[in-house]
Amino acid sequence: QLQLVESGGGLVQPGGSLRLSCLVSGAMMDSYAIGWFRQAPGQERDFISCITKGGTTFVDTEKDRFHITGDNAKNTVYLQMNSLKPEDTAAYICAARLIDSCSSYERNYAYWGQGTQVTVSS
Repeated sequence: QLQLVESGGGLVQPGGSLRLSCLVSGAMMDSYAIGWFRQAPGQERDFISCITKGGTTFVDTEKDRFHITGDNAKNTVYLQMNSLKPEDTAAYICAARLIDSCSSYERNYAYWGQGTQVTVSS
């Protein structure tokens, strides 16, 4: 069983940057991958990026302003978001799957955090 807690969200002006964190705790397995998704009100959950325990990353090609990194010693995955736009406003949610490969499909993730809100507005 894994627990995921996101942090780092907030209000930022257009063009600004934020770094989100996803702290993973619980019974760590040898193989897992952490993904970041976002969900705006009234919209479906949208995949952003993923990283495996081994450091392999996968990113949605339309979201190259976002960069995922991981720190295994801190059990934390980060999402650096640059050149933010109002349309990036959403709840950002991290998720885990106990397989050492990435997936862009939310159905392939068994564990989910509660999300952190990002609002991009002037």
